[in-house]
Amino acid sequence: MTKVLLIEDDSETAEEITAELADRGFEVEWSANGIEGLDKARASRPDAMIVDRLLPGMDGLTVIEALRKEQVRTPVLVLSALGAVDDRVRGLRMGGDDYLTKPFALVELVARIEALLRRPVESRETTLRVGQLELDLIERTAKRGERVIDLLPREFRLLEYMMQRSDQLLTRAMLLEEVWNYKFVPATNLVDVHMGRLRHKVDGPGDSPMIHNVRGAGFILRTGP
Repeated sequence: MTKVLLIEDDSETAEEITAELADRGFEVEWSANGIEGLDKARASRPDAMIVDRLLPGMDGLTVIEALRKEQVRTPVLVLSALGAVDDRVRGLRMGGDDYLTKPFALVELVARIEALLRRPVESRETTLRVGQLELDLIERTAKRGERVIDLLPREFRLLEYMMQRSDQLLTRAMLLEEVWNYKFVPATNLVDVHMGRLRHKVDGPGDSPMIHNVRGAGFILRTGP
């Protein structure tokens, strides 16, 4: 049974969410404050989490940040009465995977949790390797063979995402959603600009290309042609 940890201080909201998820076949564990919720997240390692933005004891975003620093990659849906764009962006940047503004329909909450659970599970290893390419997720360093690659934070995240899905075609829409946290596809060449810079750094002079542009489709990271 899929286990969901709910960290929500409003008991009425928590009861409604718990009942709805239980009806859909989920096992739900509930915590009413941030400190206890963080302890439960560490102890029980749920399949997904629902975390309220404002909690007693410890703010919801602080809970998420603490787990991400410990390399816990459990998908998290952030709940908040704060619906401004800046608040949503902050929640996503702190490690949340999706953001739902109160009040919300329970059916939408369930749909979002199911969508998070369908996402590919990211590697829990601290070092990613594809061919001669190596990415240290703790030290935040990159190398190709003995050559050190100097990456900006966004380039690091982009390369991390691609290495976790090597040999897989990644569309621009996928990259915008997963790397830039866009929930829609704007008319922009943002991906192409960053990918051009990343390719220049990863595929140095004399190197066989690893980042390939599939015309009209997207990009692939692979060791072969």
